Amino acid sequence: MMKGTSSFGLKGRAKRTHTICRRCGKPSFHVRKGRCASCGFGETKKLR
Repeated sequence: MMKGTSSFGLKGRAKRTHTICRRCGKPSFHVRKGRCASCGFGETKKLR
């Protein structure tokens, strides 16, 4: 038994948090934050 309010929390789970970074090419660019978790693109000019 699992249909109902308890499964509503799974809505919108397929949205991508990270996309491919323009600088390093890794799928580490956080879309909402606008920065790459791997190389720091979008926040700093230096490579991480």
